[in-house]
Amino acid sequence: MDGEDSSEVMSEVHVGCPPHSSGPHISCFTISLPPGTIKSCWLLLVAQLTSSFFLVILILIYLEVEPSRYNELFEAEAAASVREVLTLDDDGDLVLPRRSKQSTRCFNVTIQHNITSLIPSVGLQVWKAELVLADFVMHKMCTSSDFNGIISLELGAGTGLAGILLSRVAWTVFLTDHGNYILDNCAKNVQLNSGVFSHQGSVHVRDLNWMNPWPPIFSLGNSSASQERYSWNSSELKEVQRASVLLAADVIYSDDLTDALFHTLKRLMPLGSKKVLVNMVLYLALEKRYNFSLNDLDVVANGYSHFRSYIMGEGEHRRFERESFPAFVGKCIDLNEFPQYVREYDRGNDVELWQIKRSENES
Repeated sequence: MDGEDSSEVMSEVHVGCPPHSSGPHISCFTISLPPGTIKSCWLLLVAQLTSSFFLVILILIYLEVEPSRYNELFEAEAAASVREVLTLDDDGDLVLPRRSKQSTRCFNVTIQHNITSLIPSVGLQVWKAELVLADFVMHKMCTSSDFNGIISLELGAGTGLAGILLSRVAWTVFLTDHGNYILDNCAKNVQLNSGVFSHQGSVHVRDLNWMNPWPPIFSLGNSSASQERYSWNSSELKEVQRASVLLAADVIYSDDLTDALFHTLKRLMPLGSKKVLVNMVLYLALEKRYNFSLNDLDVVANGYSHFRSYIMGEGEHRRFERESFPAFVGKCIDLNEFPQYVREYDRGNDVELWQIKRSENES
Protein backbone atom coordinates (compact mmCIF):
# COMPACT_ATOMS: atom_id res chain seq x y z
CA MET A 1 0.00 0.00 0.00
CA ASP A 2 2.93 2.34 0.73
CA GLY A 3 4.19 1.84 -2.80
CA GLU A 4 0.80 2.77 -4.20
CA ASP A 5 0.59 5.88 -1.99
CA SER A 6 3.94 7.12 -3.35
CA SER A 7 2.84 6.72 -6.98
CA GLU A 8 2.16 9.91 -8.91
CA VAL A 9 -1.06 9.94 -10.94
CA MET A 10 -2.65 12.33 -13.42
CA SER A 11 -6.28 12.71 -14.45
CA GLU A 12 -6.87 12.50 -18.19
CA VAL A 13 -8.89 15.72 -17.81
CA HIS A 14 -5.52 17.46 -17.43
CA VAL A 15 -4.04 16.16 -20.68
CA GLY A 16 -2.92 19.27 -22.53
CA CYS A 17 -2.06 21.21 -19.39
CA PRO A 18 1.56 22.45 -19.09
CA PRO A 19 3.78 19.40 -18.45
CA HIS A 20 6.14 19.06 -15.48
CA SER A 21 4.03 21.44 -13.40
CA SER A 22 3.85 20.31 -9.79
CA GLY A 23 2.16 23.35 -8.27
CA PRO A 24 -1.41 24.67 -8.52
CA HIS A 25 -2.78 25.34 -11.99
CA ILE A 26 -5.80 27.44 -12.93
CA SER A 27 -8.32 26.06 -15.44
CA CYS A 28 -11.51 27.70 -16.69
CA PHE A 29 -14.33 25.24 -17.33
CA THR A 30 -17.01 26.50 -19.68
CA ILE A 31 -20.56 25.65 -18.59
CA SER A 32 -22.95 26.03 -21.50
CA LEU A 33 -26.44 25.07 -22.57
CA PRO A 34 -26.25 22.21 -25.09
CA PRO A 35 -27.67 22.95 -28.60
CA GLY A 36 -30.93 21.10 -27.97
CA THR A 37 -31.49 22.99 -24.75
CA ILE A 38 -30.76 26.31 -26.44
CA LYS A 39 -33.38 25.55 -29.11
CA SER A 40 -35.90 24.67 -26.42
CA CYS A 41 -35.30 27.93 -24.56
CA TRP A 42 -35.60 29.96 -27.78
CA LEU A 43 -39.00 28.40 -28.47
CA LEU A 44 -40.11 29.35 -24.99
CA LEU A 45 -38.86 32.92 -25.38
CA VAL A 46 -40.62 33.27 -28.74
CA ALA A 47 -43.86 31.99 -27.24
CA GLN A 48 -43.56 34.41 -24.32
CA LEU A 49 -42.84 37.36 -26.61
CA THR A 50 -45.87 36.64 -28.76
CA SER A 51 -47.99 36.56 -25.60
CA SER A 52 -49.42 33.18 -26.55
CA PHE A 53 -50.21 31.56 -23.22
CA PHE A 54 -51.58 28.47 -24.96
CA LEU A 55 -48.37 28.11 -27.00
CA VAL A 56 -46.23 28.43 -23.86
CA ILE A 57 -48.18 25.64 -22.14
CA LEU A 58 -47.90 23.35 -25.17
CA ILE A 59 -44.14 23.88 -25.39
CA LEU A 60 -43.69 23.32 -21.68
CA ILE A 61 -45.62 20.06 -21.85
CA TYR A 62 -43.63 18.93 -24.87
CA LEU A 63 -40.21 19.89 -23.50
CA GLU A 64 -40.83 19.25 -19.79
CA VAL A 65 -38.69 22.31 -19.07
CA GLU A 66 -39.12 25.09 -16.56
CA PRO A 67 -38.20 28.37 -18.32
CA SER A 68 -37.59 30.07 -14.99
CA ARG A 69 -34.60 27.79 -14.38
CA TYR A 70 -33.04 28.83 -17.67
CA ASN A 71 -33.77 32.49 -17.07
CA GLU A 72 -32.21 32.42 -13.59
CA LEU A 73 -29.03 30.63 -14.59
CA PHE A 74 -28.39 32.43 -17.86
CA GLU A 75 -30.65 35.50 -17.47
CA ALA A 76 -28.17 38.22 -18.49
CA GLU A 77 -27.39 36.78 -21.91
CA ALA A 78 -30.94 35.61 -22.45
CA ALA A 79 -32.24 39.14 -21.97
CA ALA A 80 -29.56 40.58 -24.26
CA SER A 81 -30.31 38.01 -26.95
CA VAL A 82 -34.03 38.76 -26.88
CA ARG A 83 -33.41 42.49 -27.17
CA GLU A 84 -30.94 42.09 -30.03
CA VAL A 85 -32.61 39.37 -32.06
CA LEU A 86 -36.36 39.29 -31.49
CA THR A 87 -38.32 42.26 -32.85
CA LEU A 88 -41.82 42.89 -34.20
CA ASP A 89 -42.69 44.60 -37.49
CA ASP A 90 -45.39 47.28 -37.97
CA ASP A 91 -48.09 44.61 -38.22
CA GLY A 92 -47.02 42.99 -34.94
CA ASP A 93 -45.46 39.97 -36.63
CA LEU A 94 -42.28 38.44 -35.26
CA VAL A 95 -39.08 39.26 -37.19
CA LEU A 96 -36.14 36.89 -36.85
CA PRO A 97 -33.11 38.47 -38.57
CA ARG A 98 -30.14 36.34 -39.54
CA ARG A 99 -27.64 36.16 -36.73
CA SER A 100 -24.05 37.18 -37.40
CA LYS A 101 -22.66 34.58 -35.02
CA GLN A 102 -23.85 31.48 -33.24
CA SER A 103 -25.61 32.11 -29.96
CA THR A 104 -23.83 31.08 -26.81
CA ARG A 105 -25.35 30.50 -23.43
CA CYS A 106 -22.40 29.97 -21.14
CA PHE A 107 -20.37 31.05 -18.16
CA ASN A 108 -16.97 30.03 -16.81
CA VAL A 109 -16.07 28.34 -13.55
CA THR A 110 -12.47 28.90 -12.45
CA ILE A 111 -10.88 25.91 -10.73
CA GLN A 112 -7.46 25.75 -9.10
CA HIS A 113 -6.04 22.23 -9.20
CA ASN A 114 -2.86 20.22 -9.47
CA ILE A 115 -2.00 18.51 -12.74
CA THR A 116 -0.47 15.51 -10.97
CA SER A 117 -0.56 14.30 -7.38
CA LEU A 118 0.20 11.39 -5.11
CA ILE A 119 -2.72 9.01 -4.53
CA PRO A 120 -3.55 10.36 -1.04
CA SER A 121 -3.91 13.83 -2.60
CA VAL A 122 -6.00 12.98 -5.67
CA GLY A 123 -8.57 15.47 -4.38
CA LEU A 124 -6.28 18.21 -5.70
CA GLN A 125 -7.11 17.15 -9.28
CA VAL A 126 -10.23 17.36 -11.44
CA TRP A 127 -11.50 13.92 -12.47
CA LYS A 128 -13.86 12.89 -15.24
CA ALA A 129 -16.55 11.60 -12.86
CA GLU A 130 -16.68 15.05 -11.22
CA LEU A 131 -17.47 16.62 -14.60
CA VAL A 132 -20.25 14.07 -15.22
CA LEU A 133 -21.70 14.91 -11.80
CA ALA A 134 -21.45 18.61 -12.70
CA ASP A 135 -23.42 17.89 -15.90
CA PHE A 136 -26.11 16.16 -13.88
CA VAL A 137 -26.33 18.96 -11.31
CA MET A 138 -26.60 21.57 -14.08
CA HIS A 139 -29.33 19.59 -15.83
CA LYS A 140 -31.39 19.30 -12.64
CA MET A 141 -30.94 23.02 -12.03
CA CYS A 142 -31.96 23.95 -15.58
CA THR A 143 -34.92 21.63 -15.95
CA SER A 144 -36.48 21.38 -12.49
CA SER A 145 -36.71 23.01 -9.09
CA ASP A 146 -35.69 19.81 -7.24
CA PHE A 147 -32.50 21.39 -5.88
CA ASN A 148 -34.04 24.76 -4.99
CA GLY A 149 -33.44 25.70 -1.37
CA ILE A 150 -31.97 22.33 -0.36
CA ILE A 151 -29.24 21.56 2.14
CA SER A 152 -26.55 19.42 0.55
CA LEU A 153 -23.35 17.68 1.56
CA GLU A 154 -20.63 16.76 -0.93
CA LEU A 155 -18.43 13.88 0.21
CA GLY A 156 -14.84 13.86 -0.98
CA ALA A 157 -15.50 17.19 -2.70
CA GLY A 158 -11.91 17.63 -3.91
CA THR A 159 -11.82 20.82 -5.98
CA GLY A 160 -15.50 21.45 -5.16
CA LEU A 161 -16.74 21.95 -8.74
CA ALA A 162 -20.10 20.15 -8.46
CA GLY A 163 -20.95 21.67 -5.08
CA ILE A 164 -20.00 25.16 -6.26
CA LEU A 165 -22.44 24.80 -9.16
CA LEU A 166 -25.15 23.49 -6.84
CA SER A 167 -24.69 26.48 -4.53
CA ARG A 168 -26.39 28.61 -7.18
CA VAL A 169 -29.81 27.33 -6.07
CA ALA A 170 -29.20 25.47 -2.79
CA TRP A 171 -29.73 27.00 0.63
CA THR A 172 -26.56 25.52 2.14
CA VAL A 173 -23.78 23.40 0.63
CA PHE A 174 -21.15 21.68 2.75
CA LEU A 175 -18.03 20.81 0.72
CA THR A 176 -16.27 18.12 2.73
CA ASP A 177 -12.92 16.38 2.35
CA HIS A 178 -9.90 15.55 4.48
CA GLY A 179 -6.42 17.09 4.61
CA ASN A 180 -5.47 20.75 4.87
CA TYR A 181 -3.98 21.00 1.37
CA ILE A 182 -7.17 19.70 -0.23
CA LEU A 183 -9.42 21.80 2.01
CA ASP A 184 -7.33 24.95 1.38
CA ASN A 185 -7.56 24.36 -2.37
CA CYS A 186 -11.32 23.79 -2.19
CA ALA A 187 -11.77 26.99 -0.17
CA LYS A 188 -9.70 28.85 -2.77
CA ASN A 189 -12.07 27.66 -5.50
CA VAL A 190 -15.08 28.87 -3.54
CA GLN A 191 -13.37 32.25 -3.32
CA LEU A 192 -12.45 32.29 -7.02
CA ASN A 193 -16.09 31.71 -8.01
CA SER A 194 -17.79 33.91 -5.44
CA GLY A 195 -18.79 36.38 -8.15
CA VAL A 196 -20.10 33.86 -10.66
CA PHE A 197 -23.38 33.23 -8.88
CA SER A 198 -25.69 35.40 -6.85
CA HIS A 199 -25.55 33.21 -3.75
CA GLN A 200 -28.79 33.08 -1.83
CA GLY A 201 -27.43 30.62 0.69
CA SER A 202 -24.01 29.69 2.01
CA VAL A 203 -21.09 27.41 1.21
CA HIS A 204 -18.96 25.84 3.93
CA VAL A 205 -15.72 23.90 3.45
CA ARG A 206 -15.46 21.34 6.24
CA ASP A 207 -13.14 18.52 7.25
CA LEU A 208 -14.71 15.06 7.16
CA ASN A 209 -12.54 11.99 7.69
CA TRP A 210 -14.52 8.85 6.87
CA MET A 211 -12.17 6.83 9.06
CA ASN A 212 -13.53 8.68 12.10
CA PRO A 213 -17.05 8.27 13.48
CA TRP A 214 -19.90 10.56 12.47
CA PRO A 215 -20.82 13.08 13.74
CA PRO A 216 -17.38 14.64 14.05
CA ILE A 217 -16.35 16.36 17.24
CA PHE A 218 -17.15 20.02 16.75
CA SER A 219 -14.65 22.71 17.60
CA LEU A 220 -14.44 24.02 21.16
CA GLY A 221 -11.83 26.64 20.32
CA ASN A 222 -8.83 24.49 21.29
CA SER A 223 -7.68 23.67 17.74
CA SER A 224 -4.99 25.29 15.61
CA ALA A 225 -5.98 28.07 13.20
CA SER A 226 -6.02 25.73 10.17
CA GLN A 227 -8.05 23.07 12.01
CA GLU A 228 -10.40 25.70 13.39
CA ARG A 229 -11.15 27.04 9.92
CA TYR A 230 -12.57 23.72 8.70
CA SER A 231 -14.11 22.50 11.95
CA TRP A 232 -17.82 21.92 12.45
CA ASN A 233 -19.96 23.73 14.97
CA SER A 234 -23.06 22.39 16.67
CA SER A 235 -25.52 24.37 14.53
CA GLU A 236 -23.95 23.05 11.31
CA LEU A 237 -24.21 19.46 12.52
CA LYS A 238 -27.90 20.04 13.22
CA GLU A 239 -28.33 21.56 9.76
CA VAL A 240 -26.78 18.49 8.11
CA GLN A 241 -29.58 16.40 9.63
CA ARG A 242 -31.93 18.27 7.28
CA ALA A 243 -29.80 17.60 4.20
CA SER A 244 -31.73 15.97 1.38
CA VAL A 245 -29.02 15.55 -1.28
CA LEU A 246 -25.54 14.05 -0.94
CA LEU A 247 -23.01 14.29 -3.76
CA ALA A 248 -19.83 12.33 -4.39
CA ALA A 249 -17.55 11.92 -7.40
CA ASP A 250 -14.60 9.65 -8.03
CA VAL A 251 -14.35 8.39 -4.47
CA ILE A 252 -14.27 4.68 -5.44
CA TYR A 253 -10.63 3.69 -5.86
CA SER A 254 -9.60 2.10 -2.55
CA ASP A 255 -11.49 -0.76 -0.87
CA ASP A 256 -10.63 0.61 2.57
CA LEU A 257 -12.03 4.01 1.67
CA THR A 258 -15.12 2.39 0.12
CA ASP A 259 -15.74 0.56 3.39
CA ALA A 260 -15.28 3.80 5.32
CA LEU A 261 -17.58 5.68 2.93
CA PHE A 262 -20.47 3.27 3.42
CA HIS A 263 -19.92 3.22 7.16
CA THR A 264 -20.21 7.04 7.10
CA LEU A 265 -23.31 6.82 4.90
CA LYS A 266 -24.86 4.46 7.42
CA ARG A 267 -24.60 7.22 10.04
CA LEU A 268 -25.56 10.04 7.67
CA MET A 269 -28.59 8.22 6.25
CA PRO A 270 -30.13 6.48 9.28
CA LEU A 271 -33.14 4.26 8.67
CA GLY A 272 -36.33 4.21 10.68
CA SER A 273 -35.29 6.90 13.15
CA LYS A 274 -37.75 9.46 14.43
CA LYS A 275 -34.94 12.01 14.26
CA VAL A 276 -34.76 11.76 10.48
CA LEU A 277 -36.32 14.94 9.12
CA VAL A 278 -35.87 14.19 5.40
CA ASN A 279 -35.02 11.21 3.23
CA MET A 280 -31.52 11.61 1.85
CA VAL A 281 -30.45 10.57 -1.62
CA LEU A 282 -26.86 10.21 -2.76
CA TYR A 283 -25.78 10.94 -6.34
CA LEU A 284 -22.42 9.24 -6.81
CA ALA A 285 -20.37 9.39 -10.01
CA LEU A 286 -17.50 6.97 -10.48
CA GLU A 287 -15.10 5.76 -13.12
CA LYS A 288 -14.36 2.06 -13.48
CA ARG A 289 -10.63 1.40 -13.32
CA TYR A 290 -9.36 -1.87 -14.72
CA ASN A 291 -6.26 -3.78 -13.67
CA PHE A 292 -4.88 -7.22 -14.45
CA SER A 293 -5.62 -9.64 -11.61
CA LEU A 294 -3.40 -12.68 -10.99
CA ASN A 295 -6.24 -14.31 -9.08
CA ASP A 296 -8.65 -13.92 -11.98
CA LEU A 297 -6.02 -14.05 -14.75
CA ASP A 298 -8.04 -11.32 -16.40
CA VAL A 299 -8.44 -7.55 -16.51
CA VAL A 300 -11.02 -6.68 -13.85
CA ALA A 301 -12.41 -3.64 -12.02
CA ASN A 302 -12.06 -4.92 -8.47
CA GLY A 303 -12.71 -1.54 -6.89
CA TYR A 304 -16.00 -1.31 -8.75
CA SER A 305 -16.97 -4.85 -7.74
CA HIS A 306 -16.30 -3.99 -4.12
CA PHE A 307 -18.51 -0.91 -4.42
CA ARG A 308 -21.31 -2.96 -6.00
CA SER A 309 -21.22 -5.40 -3.08
CA TYR A 310 -22.82 -2.65 -0.99
CA ILE A 311 -25.52 -1.75 -3.50
CA MET A 312 -28.67 -3.66 -4.31
CA GLY A 313 -29.89 -2.70 -7.75
CA GLU A 314 -33.57 -2.05 -8.33
CA GLY A 315 -35.38 -5.37 -8.54
CA GLU A 316 -32.47 -7.34 -7.11
CA HIS A 317 -32.96 -9.57 -4.07
CA ARG A 318 -29.58 -10.87 -3.08
CA ARG A 319 -27.97 -11.47 0.27
CA PHE A 320 -25.21 -9.05 1.23
CA GLU A 321 -21.83 -10.38 2.22
CA ARG A 322 -21.50 -7.83 5.02
CA GLU A 323 -24.54 -8.33 7.21
CA SER A 324 -23.16 -5.84 9.76
CA PHE A 325 -23.56 -3.03 7.23
CA PRO A 326 -26.87 -1.62 6.05
CA ALA A 327 -28.26 -2.40 2.63
CA PHE A 328 -28.42 0.39 0.08
CA VAL A 329 -30.62 0.47 -3.00
CA GLY A 330 -29.13 1.98 -6.12
CA LYS A 331 -30.13 2.86 -9.64
CA CYS A 332 -27.57 3.46 -12.36
CA ILE A 333 -28.68 6.59 -14.24
CA ASP A 334 -28.40 6.47 -18.02
CA LEU A 335 -25.93 9.22 -18.98
CA ASN A 336 -27.90 9.76 -22.18
CA GLU A 337 -30.73 11.15 -20.05
CA PHE A 338 -28.87 14.45 -19.60
CA PRO A 339 -26.69 16.38 -22.05
CA GLN A 340 -23.15 17.62 -21.57
CA TYR A 341 -22.94 21.10 -20.06
CA VAL A 342 -19.18 21.10 -19.34
CA ARG A 343 -17.37 21.51 -22.62
CA GLU A 344 -13.82 20.49 -21.86
CA TYR A 345 -13.96 16.69 -21.64
CA ASP A 346 -15.05 13.42 -23.23
CA ARG A 347 -17.31 11.25 -21.05
CA GLY A 348 -15.98 7.97 -22.45
CA ASN A 349 -17.56 4.61 -21.63
CA ASP A 350 -16.33 3.86 -18.10
CA VAL A 351 -18.11 6.54 -16.04
CA GLU A 352 -21.33 5.72 -14.18
CA LEU A 353 -23.72 7.85 -12.15
CA TRP A 354 -25.67 6.19 -9.33
CA GLN A 355 -28.68 7.30 -7.34
CA ILE A 356 -28.38 5.61 -3.93
CA LYS A 357 -30.85 5.43 -1.05
CA ARG A 358 -31.18 3.40 2.10
CA SER A 359 -33.03 0.15 1.64
CA GLU A 360 -36.28 -0.27 3.53
CA ASN A 361 -35.60 -4.02 3.81
CA GLU A 362 -32.18 -4.53 5.32
CA SER A 363 -30.82 -8.05 5.63
